[in-house]
Amino acid sequence: MAPVASKANPLLSKVPWRRILRKISGGNIASAPSSSTAAESETVIAGTKFLETFSEEFEIGSRKITLETGKIARFANGAVVLAMEETKVLSTVASAKSDGARDFLPLTVEYQEKQFAQGMIPNTFMRREGAPKERELLCGRLIDRPIRPLFPPGFYRGPGHVKRSSSDGKQDPDVMAANATSAALMLSDIPWGGPIGVIRIGRISGQFIVNPSVDELSLSDLNLVYACTRDKTLMIDVQAREISEKDLEAALRLAHPEAVKYLEPQIRLAGKAGKQKKEYKLSMVSEETYEKIRSLAEAPIEAVFTDPTYGKFERGEALDNIMQDVKKKLEDECDEEGLKVLSKTVDTVRKKVVRRRIIGEGLRVDGRRLDEVRPLYCEAGNLPVLHGSSIFSRGDTQVLCTVTLGAPGEAQRLDSLVGPPSKRFMLHYSFPPFCINEVGKRVGLNRREVGHGTLAEKALLAVLPPEDDCPYTVRVNAEVMASDGSTSMASVCAGSMALMDAGIPLGEPVAGLSVGLVSETDPLTGEITDYRILTDILGLEDHLGDMDFKIAGTRNGVTAIQLDIKPAGIPLDIICESLEPARKGRLQILDHMEREINVPRTQDGRNSPRILTLKYSNDAIRRLIGPLGALKIKIEEETGGRISVSDGLLTIVAKNQSVLDKVMEKIEFIVGREIVKGGIYKGVVSSIKEYGAFVEFNGGQQGLLHISELSHEPVSRVSDVVSVGQVLNLMCIGLDVRGNINLSLKATLPKLGSNTDPAVGESVAPVPQTPKVWKPVNNFQKEQESKDDPPMGVGESLSSIVIRSAAECDDEEKSTGLSWSCKDEVPMDAKKVKLGMEVTAKVHQIRAHGLVLDLGGGIRGMFRFETGSRRDFEVGEEMRVKCSSFSSKGIPVMTLVRK
Repeated sequence: MAPVASKANPLLSKVPWRRILRKISGGNIASAPSSSTAAESETVIAGTKFLETFSEEFEIGSRKITLETGKIARFANGAVVLAMEETKVLSTVASAKSDGARDFLPLTVEYQEKQFAQGMIPNTFMRREGAPKERELLCGRLIDRPIRPLFPPGFYRGPGHVKRSSSDGKQDPDVMAANATSAALMLSDIPWGGPIGVIRIGRISGQFIVNPSVDELSLSDLNLVYACTRDKTLMIDVQAREISEKDLEAALRLAHPEAVKYLEPQIRLAGKAGKQKKEYKLSMVSEETYEKIRSLAEAPIEAVFTDPTYGKFERGEALDNIMQDVKKKLEDECDEEGLKVLSKTVDTVRKKVVRRRIIGEGLRVDGRRLDEVRPLYCEAGNLPVLHGSSIFSRGDTQVLCTVTLGAPGEAQRLDSLVGPPSKRFMLHYSFPPFCINEVGKRVGLNRREVGHGTLAEKALLAVLPPEDDCPYTVRVNAEVMASDGSTSMASVCAGSMALMDAGIPLGEPVAGLSVGLVSETDPLTGEITDYRILTDILGLEDHLGDMDFKIAGTRNGVTAIQLDIKPAGIPLDIICESLEPARKGRLQILDHMEREINVPRTQDGRNSPRILTLKYSNDAIRRLIGPLGALKIKIEEETGGRISVSDGLLTIVAKNQSVLDKVMEKIEFIVGREIVKGGIYKGVVSSIKEYGAFVEFNGGQQGLLHISELSHEPVSRVSDVVSVGQVLNLMCIGLDVRGNINLSLKATLPKLGSNTDPAVGESVAPVPQTPKVWKPVNNFQKEQESKDDPPMGVGESLSSIVIRSAAECDDEEKSTGLSWSCKDEVPMDAKKVKLGMEVTAKVHQIRAHGLVLDLGGGIRGMFRFETGSRRDFEVGEEMRVKCSSFSSKGIPVMTLVRK
């Protein structure tokens, strides 16, 4: 076949291919390429991108640390990856393009822990991370507090920070994230007075440990996080187990030089890869405007601050009136610049007036001495219906605390890269708007509330009893009723009293207060030339002062600390000097608290909570829980109690004794309890015979209520007294000669001539003694046996299994007149059956827990159902069985012969 000549496309022929190929290849085309060369020129191979990276390696506390930049997040203003062993943290910083109309630093620190960092998929519905968790908010605050004071005054462009961590679970990434943020700020063009170093110190067996691992922290009695510049302290966060002030000072002085080791690597890295710092326009007040406003406001402000009769709101109203007067004068003069900075300038005037009076005269705003604690009010048990409650007031600050106890299964589940999977003690701090006479609505988690609540929680955690002594979930709710300084420390005091009111055996009562600082600095060097330490600061002193040093502890030592400052660092010597005034003030508060309540409540009041721990077999627990937990949920709804199951232990939590009785009644009816002579049990009449009634009770067991035990008076017919389905309270009066359970109704009724009304059909309190409040009740623990032989208690304990039927007992009574014995043509004799003997038996009767078998010759045997075994037998059905054992009463126990 002749080839077909192809025609050139006139449109394609006009395309300048040679020019296009030249642009793609970037070279010159010297001659017309061959067909193979043209094909190769159409495929462009991507080149290899080179990422220039810079890193610094150093060692602190036997841990190798690496700082690296340039590989990832290259568009961020600053980005650093900090690695310690297998844990890595990425920190990025960015700054807003303009400062907008604001007169504050809108610093935002966002800390994130992604689940991929530990090789897991989030267990949320959307399978992705959601709103920030508590730990993420706390880590964000830990980073925010030391870096905020180092931004220059008047810089309002608010850098934002994002942290993502990949963790091996050995190191807590919070301190690493803070150091990485410092390095990222050093690399950026944002004006900042860093770098800073952040270090963690632990103590095990009296020896301090630098950068302890997560496992070491679990053994440590100190968890100190310390941040500083080269010569000044920026932030302190402490959780301890009653560490003395002397040991705490030693830990602080060890932490400072260790934290400084982080500074030089950051400076070297910034020298290699850092950006030139930009010249940002700072929003500053001109000297002329400041002097003008100061001359108008200073005198009236000083008059307000020198009058100690003013309360918080009266003082605030007077200061607002002064500002309004100054504003009117500026408006009359059409001073636009002064009006823009009026609020900020008046606040500066207030600060100078207060600080000058404190340093010069040693007098505070409310007339107190520098080391004086405000008047105190303590009340425990103010809400008697609750498990525990208290009110604590210090000056105008007031906190109401309540305590709620729950089952161990109600512990809060934590989803974090490091730390325990759950916590059983929670303190939730709430700061409603009405406590400062404002209007607002509550939305979501508040960072300040989370931080204050965690501080109070750490302060109380050190004195809680061990989990073995108090294995319960405890929730403390701290509601601020009025705020005028240090509400978190007031929450510690109120929480300690509320826990003791609830009966929690605390090791020691805990109290706390805040210490402040007012200082004068040299305008040229910035060094402090004079200062005063203030004990128990007001909210105004916190705002106008330099430091808010919250310290909580017992008489033996410190349990929690949180230090926040406003200037760019405070010398460590001043920090250590503040520990002693805080200790003296704490002891004064503890004296007042102990006058109100000094030991945990022990009385079993009407509303005292009850907790009971029982031990059951797995089969019994399955019966109690029901399919998908339906039976357990029903019991909780009907009684108001809480039931939790863990490792064969059943924990019941009830708000009072009556609720506990209801729960126990339900449980005992379902799974039963050990039968004891003289014990009273609730049962349901299942059938009526001429000689008495059969009653089902104690989780499916059956007993005989003989006609002679129905009443103190003669009874002619059983049906005249009881009926099928009737619920009765009966007493176990013992066993008959064949081991059957005999019940009595008349034993629960008053005898003739008694003034007590009958109690038929009413609930009777269980025999066991009332459990102690909040303590483990060992004498309440019960074992439900699941082996071949029924449980036999000491003394008069009875069998929990009855294998004889009502029909058998009916036949026996007619023939012999004996109460509830078997009629057998050949008397029951275990000697006729030997161990291992195989026989073909017939199902004589089907019971709840097994079968009654006819072994032939009138011999009866019993066959127990096993877990997961067949249960759909029919009366008369034949089955091949062999004798595996004998019960304590000589009855053959048969097992199925496997084919």
